[in-house]
Amino acid sequence: QPKSTTTGHGTEGAAGDGALPGSANRPDAHPAVPALIDALGYAAATLTTVSFLPQAAKTLRTGDTKAISLRMYLLFTTGVALWGLYGVLRGDGPLIVANAITLVSAGLILQSKLRAVLADQTQAK
Repeated sequence: QPKSTTTGHGTEGAAGDGALPGSANRPDAHPAVPALIDALGYAAATLTTVSFLPQAAKTLRTGDTKAISLRMYLLFTTGVALWGLYGVLRGDGPLIVANAITLVSAGLILQSKLRAVLADQTQAK
């Protein structure tokens, strides 16, 4: 199975074979093209993961989860876990790294939110 840095957002070939569109798939493509594609993936993964960390740190530091939707975080954390699994199955380094880091942060925030919801339910009784 060919290595690909797809993200599932329309970057797969028309046949759905995971192949990236464009010159990277051509037999005469320059050998640096796959390395550039990986570099692009790691840059995107770094930016999206780093952008999430300040909010995660603030939420964990203050413990304030009132403004966080439990449903949204359940869906988000599940989605991140599935993206990570997809990355593992595809052998896609950027997806694996970014989603592993984000999953830890999102999981900690989700845990804090669940504790707050359970505490509120206990106090309401």
